[in-house]
Amino acid sequence: MAFNELTSRAVLFYDEWIKDADPRTRGWLLMSNPLPQTIIIASYIYFVWSLGPRLMENRKPFDLKQVLIIYNFGLVALSLYMSYEFLMSGWATGYSFRCDVVDYSNSPQALRMVRVCWLYYFSKFIEMLDTVFFVLRKKNSQVTFLHVYHHSIMPFTWWFGVKFAPGGLGTFHALLNCIVHVIMYTYYGLSAMGPAYHKYLWWKKHLTTIQLVQFVIVTSHISQYFFMKDCPYQYPVFIYIIALYGLVFLVLFLHFWYHAYTKGKRLPKLLQNGNGVYREKVE
Repeated sequence: MAFNELTSRAVLFYDEWIKDADPRTRGWLLMSNPLPQTIIIASYIYFVWSLGPRLMENRKPFDLKQVLIIYNFGLVALSLYMSYEFLMSGWATGYSFRCDVVDYSNSPQALRMVRVCWLYYFSKFIEMLDTVFFVLRKKNSQVTFLHVYHHSIMPFTWWFGVKFAPGGLGTFHALLNCIVHVIMYTYYGLSAMGPAYHKYLWWKKHLTTIQLVQFVIVTSHISQYFFMKDCPYQYPVFIYIIALYGLVFLVLFLHFWYHAYTKGKRLPKLLQNGNGVYREKVE
């Protein structure tokens, strides 16, 4: 089959497929088609795994203390705001936590849900800076497959969610993720403030536990769909994606837990200060 014919068929398929997209997000930033975000994600992966480490190889690590403090606590504030918006646009104002379908109307509450779904999607690009900062600080050991995979797959899949199904039971994991991020970025923000605040970071292991519980809850919630006799959720494909997402990350985080806290490979060292009080050494 000629290349031109393949291209024409692909364009026709895309045009037919995109007809079912939610018209409310038409013209929004990054929402015209998946190409812009694909370029951003590909550039991110190339920078953090190849270009960035090469550029930093013969340079001193950047001192980003003030930037990290502002960045992390800024994400705490953003995550709090998104948690509130997800609650007010459905999860605390009518959703059943079972078969919640997407509201495609132009009611104020439905549009509020669309806006917070897009904001959550956009926040995933902001969070890519986590890895960029690791590279600039020459913390390359923290640029793991789990880390890069998470920051790459989330915005890519969420584009389709915002484009076709911004609301309903497919957004519960986003609400839960925002709540967890309030805790997580608070931890990172305190860590960035320096050794004087590290005594407050004894709960590092519990943070990983919270993340594990998150994936158990996400998987349990979304799996209800497979036992419902009649649930008219508009895009079942997203149910399968979220269920797979929850299971994959549960396995990856359990793997991290095993190596960090069972085998002890990544356990923070305990240091004793002048007063005989032990605290964890935080990277």
